[in-house]
Amino acid sequence: MVYKMKLAEISEIELDDAPFGPSTFTFTKLHGNGNDFILIDEMAREFVPEVAKGQFAVRCCSRNFGIGGDGVLFMTGSGRADLGMRLFQPDGSEAEMCGNGVRCLAKYAWETGYVGESFEVDTLAGIISIQVREMDNNFWARVDMGVPSFERPCIPAIGQGQFLMEPLEGLDVSAVNTGVPHSVIFVEDLDLPIEEIAPQIRYSSIFPEGTNVNFVKAGDPFEIRTFERGVEGETFSCGTGAVASAAVARKLDLVGDEVLVGTKGGPLIVSFEGKRAFLEGPAVTVYQGELSDEYRWNLSQEL
Repeated sequence: MVYKMKLAEISEIELDDAPFGPSTFTFTKLHGNGNDFILIDEMAREFVPEVAKGQFAVRCCSRNFGIGGDGVLFMTGSGRADLGMRLFQPDGSEAEMCGNGVRCLAKYAWETGYVGESFEVDTLAGIISIQVREMDNNFWARVDMGVPSFERPCIPAIGQGQFLMEPLEGLDVSAVNTGVPHSVIFVEDLDLPIEEIAPQIRYSSIFPEGTNVNFVKAGDPFEIRTFERGVEGETFSCGTGAVASAAVARKLDLVGDEVLVGTKGGPLIVSFEGKRAFLEGPAVTVYQGELSDEYRWNLSQEL
């Protein structure tokens, strides 16, 4: 009876002017190699107020009490590019860039007609150029990831000079910024308890903004496992992590200009043209959905 009364109360609320209006709140779930995202199309209007975006991500990324995902992508307009992308993570923080996430956004934007096969996306890490295509009936995107930054102030990391094979927490650690800060650790065996090891690096005082942590087994393909900052756990794939690992390996003369990177969620291709790095990989639309009035009402009360 109490439950039925609550539903009756919710049905009488006018949600068009509520924090999570309008009356229909749709989203799209996508993934890039298992790195999954909830996409909110805010090209026409803002669905989630600016002050609530972080906590909205916390609630909706929950795999038990929400939609479930490694982040929420907000697609917006931009005065500098064809589209804008913002990514809020499960801990409520906003990330500067995401290689898998931008491919998911590219797929949605291309399939809904917002863009053609070549376009630019405005992110906190700068303007990202993307080319998309169908390959064997699957979506594929090539992302210009820019020039990896190895200097410590750009990572950021305390000190001056480059951060290559430095002893840290008993490991030889390299660091680079590929849109977000990444640490790269080469290992002989990936069967490691990285949920225990990675946080020591992720929260090291050397990295004032924290760092993602990648464990890499060199070979053909490279094999990689990534502990992501903001997710605070291992993800199936990390695009910026794949680029970071390949960039460090290239810096150390371990690879050439094209690297096949194997993640738990599938392969990615990282290539280099001069100093610029490019990331290639798929993206998949999982489903489209609509937040229920009950869920939106609860969100409005909590946030």
